[in-house]
Amino acid sequence: MLYLTSDNFPIFVPFGVIGFYRYLWYCIRLAASFAYRPIPLPENPTYIAEEDVTIIVPTIDAGEEFKEAARSWLVGKPKEILIITEEKMLGPLQELANAVDPDRIRVLTVPFANKRLQMSHGIKNTTTDIIVFADDDAIWPSTLLPYVLACFEDQKIGGVGTSQRVQPVGNKMTVWEVLAAFRLSIRNIEISCSTHIDGGLPCLSGRTAAYRTIILKDPEFLHGFTHDYWLGKYQLNSGDDKFLTRWMVSHGWSTYVQCCKETELLSTMKPNWRFLKQVLRWTRNTWRSDMRSLFTERYIWTAHPYVAYTMVDKLFNPFTLLAGPCLVAYLVYKSTISTDNGGYHLPWWNILASYLVWLLATRTAKLLPHLWYRPQDIVYVPAFIVFGYYFAIMKLYALCTLHETGWGTRTGIGDIAAATAAMDKQNANNNDTITTTTNGNTAQSQISTAITYLRGCRDILLRLVDLRTRHSSIIILRVGAGVMVQR
Repeated sequence: MLYLTSDNFPIFVPFGVIGFYRYLWYCIRLAASFAYRPIPLPENPTYIAEEDVTIIVPTIDAGEEFKEAARSWLVGKPKEILIITEEKMLGPLQELANAVDPDRIRVLTVPFANKRLQMSHGIKNTTTDIIVFADDDAIWPSTLLPYVLACFEDQKIGGVGTSQRVQPVGNKMTVWEVLAAFRLSIRNIEISCSTHIDGGLPCLSGRTAAYRTIILKDPEFLHGFTHDYWLGKYQLNSGDDKFLTRWMVSHGWSTYVQCCKETELLSTMKPNWRFLKQVLRWTRNTWRSDMRSLFTERYIWTAHPYVAYTMVDKLFNPFTLLAGPCLVAYLVYKSTISTDNGGYHLPWWNILASYLVWLLATRTAKLLPHLWYRPQDIVYVPAFIVFGYYFAIMKLYALCTLHETGWGTRTGIGDIAAATAAMDKQNANNNDTITTTTNGNTAQSQISTAITYLRGCRDILLRLVDLRTRHSSIIILRVGAGVMVQR
C-alpha cells in the first residue's frame, strides 16, 4: 500500500492517521491490562459467604443448565439463593430448585416477567450485607465468591465485577459462539485496563456482579431502577447492569473488577443467528447509557476520565471503522482509470489484496490474547472481520432505533409498563393490608416501617465497626433521604 504514495494522493493520509490512532490505543490498553492486578484474599476476611451473601437470579425460562450453574454457586456456600420468576413459572422452577438444594434455594414470584422488577423483588427479600446478581446459566469457579468479597474490604467499593468466558451449548462451539468468545476476550482486556488506569469500567456485567445491599435497599434506587425511561416515555427493562454501574458512579461509590482465573465464570451465548439479536439489544443499551453518562449525568468525566474517553471513542467508532472500506473502494475506482486521466498506476486487485492482508494481520494481532488459549479459533478470524463491519452498521441502526426497548431474544417478555403497573398495584395492596391490620393507623404503619429500616441500618453499622473489620471508615446514613456520605 505504501507504493501508492508515489501517486501523491492525499487520501492515503486518513489511513495512516486512523490506523496509528487505533493501534496506539490498543497497545496502551494491552499494556495496562498486563499491569493490572486483582485484589488478593485477606488474611482475616470481613465478609463470609455463608453469613453475608445472597445470590439473586431473575429468570423466566431456566432449564437443565440451571442445575449445573446452581451447584457451582453453592460450592461457595452463600447464605441463600433467591430465584425470582413470574407466577406461571413457579412450579417448574420450584422443581429445579428442589432438585438442587431446597434448603438454600427459594423461589419467589412477580405478577409478570420483567427483569428489573424481579431484581427489585429479590433485593427487598434480602437480609445479607452483599447481593450477587447472576444469570441462570452462569457457571462459577469455586473461588469466585471469596475473591469477589475480598474487594469489599475497601469500604468505598460498592460494586464488583468478574471476568468471563464462553461455555459452548453443544460439544463444539458454533461460529456465533466463537464470535461471542472473541468479544469477551477483548472485553476482559478493556475492563482490566480501565480498572488499572482510573478504577472505573463502562459496565458491571449482569452475568455476575456483586453489590452492597444497603445501596440497593435505598428507596430512591428501587424507584428509579423500576421506573427508568428513555426520553421520558420509553420504559426500560433491559440495561439493568448499565443502570447499576451509573448509580455507583453518580452516588460516589467505587467499583472494581476481579479479572483473573479465580473469578472467570462460564456463560452460554446464543449458538445461532439469534446472537445478533442479543448484540443489538446490548448495543442499544450501550448507546442509551453512555449518552446519559456523558451528557446528562456527567459524573463520569471527573470520577473516571479514561472510561469517559472510551465512551466517546465508541461514539465515533462505527464511522472510523466504515471509513476504511469506503477509502479502499475509492482507491479501487481510481485504479481503474488510466494514469493519463488522473488514475492510479496500481491495479485494483493489488490494492484490494493489500487491504485484505492488512485486515487479517491486524485483526489476528488484536485477538492474540484469545488465540493464545484457543489457537484453533484462528480459522474464524475472517468471520470476525466481516462481523466487525456488520457490527458498525448495526450500531448506526441501533442509534436510530433507541425507542425500541423490547428484549429481542425471549418470548415471555411482554408490556413493560403493564408489568410495572401490576407490581405497583401489588405493593399498594400490601400497604393497604398493613394499614388495615393496624386499624387504619397510617402513621403507625409508617413508623413501623421506619423502625424496621433503622434496625437494618443499625445492624450494618455494627458490622462495620466490629473488630473484624479493622477499618476506620465511618458511614453516616441519612435514612430519610437515602443518602450515604463516606469519609
